[in-house]
Amino acid sequence: MSHAFDAASAASETKRAEEPRIPGLLGVFERTTRRLNHLILVCGGLALVAACLVLSYSVLTRYVFHEPTEWQDETAVFLIVGATFLSAAGVQAKRGHVAIEALTGLLSPGVNRVRLIFVDIVSLAFVTFFAWKSWSLFHEAWEDGQISQSTWGPPLWIPYLLMAAGMSLLAVQFVLQITEAVLYGPRAAGWAKPKIGIGADVNRDMRGRPDLTPEGPAPLESTITPTTPTAAPVRPVTTKGGKA
Repeated sequence: MSHAFDAASAASETKRAEEPRIPGLLGVFERTTRRLNHLILVCGGLALVAACLVLSYSVLTRYVFHEPTEWQDETAVFLIVGATFLSAAGVQAKRGHVAIEALTGLLSPGVNRVRLIFVDIVSLAFVTFFAWKSWSLFHEAWEDGQISQSTWGPPLWIPYLLMAAGMSLLAVQFVLQITEAVLYGPRAAGWAKPKIGIGADVNRDMRGRPDLTPEGPAPLESTITPTTPTAAPVRPVTTKGGKA
């Protein structure tokens, strides 16, 4: 993480040109999804702050005023669950989820294009199953009136709804990026040069300078730099006594 901050600070100050916008109805849908993801990420950050405040209040009232509360733990859990699952689509839009790029430098750009689309399709299948199962749990909790086992007893459909909505948004994001990759290439779907470390995202969000964001290896470009043969150095000619 510190390496990412150092690289961000030492990067070039020249701004990059903006990437071309996706045309047509797909572009409208992509921009709408981007705005929605941005709003959810902001709300997710506020939810995490609220969870910290709730837990801090619980510690204060329990150990200072000796008045235990019964609602703080599950409230904090619900806030964290909502922030985690609902923001998953926004993180995926930035290609910010954890990925192992061990094969990137070993495969050719053409094979990498196929691999990236295949990974998105497999991820979409898993997320779709997760969303379907979450909606099933939400329906059961709603119909049966299920509540938690605590003394507060909040309804369990709340966390299940947050999980189902978050996974559904993530599935929509995968469908959007797979469509963009098939129609316009993986680069249009966010696969360019992956960012390095959490410091890159923090630097981008705080300063609004994408040119300061460090990047990793480019999966769509060749990592082999062609070399050109160089001529042997010419030894200078010296003369002695008027002869070469």
